Amino acid sequence: MASTPRLGSVSTKRQRIATLARQYPTTSFTTLAHHIDLDWLQEAYRLTRKDGAAGTDGQTAVDYAVELEANLQSLLDRAKSGTYKAPPVRRVHIPKGKGNETRPIGIPTFEDKVLQRPVAMVLESVYEQDFLDCSYGFRPGRSPHQALQAFREQMMAMRGGWVLEVDIRKFFDRLDHAHLREMLSRRIRDGVLKRLIGKWLKANVLEAGRLYRPEAGSPQGGVISPILSNVYLHYVLDTWFEQEVLPRLKGRGFLVRFADDAVMGFACESDARRVLEVLPKRFARYGLTLHPTKTRRVKFTRPPYRDPPKGQGPSSRPGTFDLLGFTHYWGRSLRGNWVVKRKTARSRLSRSLHTINQWCRTHRHQKLTDQHRALCLKLQGHYAYYGITGNYAALRCFWQGVQRSWKKWLSRRSQRAYLDWVRFHRLLERYPLPPPVVVHSVFRSVANR
Repeated sequence: MASTPRLGSVSTKRQRIATLARQYPTTSFTTLAHHIDLDWLQEAYRLTRKDGAAGTDGQTAVDYAVELEANLQSLLDRAKSGTYKAPPVRRVHIPKGKGNETRPIGIPTFEDKVLQRPVAMVLESVYEQDFLDCSYGFRPGRSPHQALQAFREQMMAMRGGWVLEVDIRKFFDRLDHAHLREMLSRRIRDGVLKRLIGKWLKANVLEAGRLYRPEAGSPQGGVISPILSNVYLHYVLDTWFEQEVLPRLKGRGFLVRFADDAVMGFACESDARRVLEVLPKRFARYGLTLHPTKTRRVKFTRPPYRDPPKGQGPSSRPGTFDLLGFTHYWGRSLRGNWVVKRKTARSRLSRSLHTINQWCRTHRHQKLTDQHRALCLKLQGHYAYYGITGNYAALRCFWQGVQRSWKKWLSRRSQRAYLDWVRFHRLLERYPLPPPVVVHSVFRSVANR
């Protein structure tokens, strides 16, 4: 049985690293690994998910906890001495968007996750002092809703303009190792940390029974991958936009990035056109490519206060675009003013409804109480992300879709199980599904400032 980690000790060390990184913004740190001790590994173990899928060795969190303190001490010794070997990463594919397109996900072993976390914590303590305000993905205290709100506020303040959607093709698969090592060396020169990161980057991948070593990329799903991707795009995109692009613009401009999803806003069309021309060259310099159709310039100017006459509308209307699962568009507020509104993207809504329909089909023979409990959790989870101001209609559409799917598959439990809507509404009185609710209110966030 492992002793309780001294959380204060770990927190103090992280604060000390952060303070030094903030005081010396151009310094490259050569001694950081000595901060990682048994207490730090115990904290990393506490933060690591225990219900995740097993890696290539089949070891679960329960198996690892049997001899926890001995396992953590052995892991620490191997990491510090350089004898630790990064095990192969099991790769699976999950559906992505429309059609047959999938997203590869890497599943490290449980022990590998435990070791990746303290290294990620050290890197986070350093780079959180360097990252810019335009970055929101996988950072402490930041969320996708903050990114959405930042875009809305800046676009409203600019009174509309032009938007560049930036879509990086297979970013996590094409992240260049040589460029990443060079970027890390600007702040991290600790031999132990560099050696461990190098082993994770070069770790073999097990996919469909075939073992191979990737030449580029970082497994999407690993604990270390989010901080490495943020470091990469911090230098490739964020600092470049801040230091090179903004000073050369004729009008105002801004960038909002969440992991590898990014949008740029410009007041002048000429600025948007010039940046779009140079953007592929900038990414190609670092081994990345932009999607030729998904990376595009969108007219997002605020419509005139008075609606145009019939026949002149479509050509002068602003376009729409998707960001983090929401379609952004101009709409009228309750007072009649033009504001930036968001609604659930059509592809996300249809995918969510399809997932619910498949779940109801698979679990239709379970007890009603179990089905009801699970559907309530799914609805609450949907509202927790998509429940933003102006999106009530899409929330209600999803809520009604869940009811239809549940009725459909309860009616197919047997030949006698058919439910008409009258009987189904009686069932809903006993097992009510939570109605739509706006969790992230624009007005509430403004009032709390």
